[in-house]
Amino acid sequence: MKNILKPLFISIGMLCAVGVFIGCKKEESNLSEPSTNPNPHKISPGQGAAGEVLTLKGTGLGGIKTIYFEKDSIEATLNPNFNTDHAVIFRIPDDAIPADQNIVFINYKDVKFTVPFKVLGLPNILEVSNYNFKGNGELTLTGKNFADISEAKFVKDEQAVIQIVSKTATSITLKIPVVEFTQSKLILTNEAGSITSKDDFVNLDKALVLFYEDMEQGLVNGSWGPAEVSSEAAKSGTHSFKMTYNKGNWSANGFANWSGGINVPVEYTYISFWLKGGTSDQTLYITSNTRNVAYGNSDRNTELIVKANKWNYFKLKTADIDQFVNGRNIVQLGFWLPGPDDANQNIYLDDLIFIK
Repeated sequence: MKNILKPLFISIGMLCAVGVFIGCKKEESNLSEPSTNPNPHKISPGQGAAGEVLTLKGTGLGGIKTIYFEKDSIEATLNPNFNTDHAVIFRIPDDAIPADQNIVFINYKDVKFTVPFKVLGLPNILEVSNYNFKGNGELTLTGKNFADISEAKFVKDEQAVIQIVSKTATSITLKIPVVEFTQSKLILTNEAGSITSKDDFVNLDKALVLFYEDMEQGLVNGSWGPAEVSSEAAKSGTHSFKMTYNKGNWSANGFANWSGGINVPVEYTYISFWLKGGTSDQTLYITSNTRNVAYGNSDRNTELIVKANKWNYFKLKTADIDQFVNGRNIVQLGFWLPGPDDANQNIYLDDLIFIK
């Protein structure tokens, strides 16, 4: 019988060989060619913040190998598929420095050209004068990219008009209106966009205040060591509560209400205060008759690291520190210090409050 399969196999083999050959053929490059005379026309948008997509149009723009922003030479990533003779598309790098500057382009013929551009920066809050405010009072924020802030508002009341009293590149002073909420984050908007503050700002008008300019809620000085209302330092207003801890004395300084105590309603779930440190870092402990350990220097459940020579802010959830394990009627509330070991320490207390 004649073998008719052999020619068939040969034909199939030839087709396969042709197919392999075709498949192995070098693929045409899609990369645009660099020019000796690039001519940029317009970059759009003309300003922007980190992450924004930019399009540069012109002629002879092909074959770009490097793009960087002149301030600190921050390089932008480039996908060659988005680079033609007439356009380059790329993003502003995340760490581009906010400023008027040039964007530098270099092609594969090492021809360099520049385009002016303004990198915008979102507001960046680094410090605050206070996390607490009263209606018609002022707050000052320090940080970056504040000069072009156009609006400030609260998350919980966007209709409340916050007046911008003054601003520079690194600080802004705001006049806060009378509001009804207890605490809220702040929204700042500039040319780059809006940011929301990491921390809440607290309305003192809606807090249960134990000390602001003086002792409130029937409190008296219940300190074991020297303590007094003082004008030597203040975080809010003009006065604070000065607590002196004598060397090696292990004393608890603070307040007492001997005429029935202070009933703290259950909706108040935070305790907050400022402490200004002495000449060296110290570890204090909050103590009160409502905690699960007796008032005084046996209570080490809530440690407070107080840095020297600066105001330290504390905002603690009462459930997390067992503040009301033994009821919600406060007769004594204070801060005790084991020591101090090195020297007498003056520590100032301000804005002692409970917050809903």
